[in-house]
Order: sequence, then structure tokens, then C-alpha cells
Amino acid sequence: MKHKADDRKDNVDKIQASIDNTIENMEAAEEMIAKTDDEKTKKSLQAKNKRRQDALDGFRQEIQDEARDREQGYN
Repeated sequence: MKHKADDRKDNVDKIQASIDNTIENMEAAEEMIAKTDDEKTKKSLQAKNKRRQDALDGFRQEIQDEARDREQGYN
């Protein structure tokens, strides 16, 4: 069985797209939080946004790692 080569050329772009989507979701949730009077919904959306923020922190670290690896030729 032949292994596929690890093609990481577009990893930074994929991670950036994930960051952009996550930010859009966070903004949409913030709008819903502002519009709703339902405390359960507000708490649920706030918890989701906390998890999204944690994910963003991880994505940003991954982008830094990938950018560094790209500069070093993925060795």
C-alpha cells in the first residue's frame, strides 16, 4: 500500500477559513443574545461562544505553527 504524501501547502488557508467561520458564528450568536429574552438561550449561546473562543485560540496557534513550518520547508 502506497502512502499519500503529506501535502500541507493549503493548511494555513484552511485554518484561516475555519477562523473566519467561527468568528461569523460568534457574531451571529451575539446578535441572538442581544435579541432574546430567554435566559436559557442566552446562557447556551454564551457557553457556545466561550467554546468558540477557545477554538479560536487553538486555531491561531496552529496558524503560527504552520507558518513557521512553511518557512522552514516542512522539515
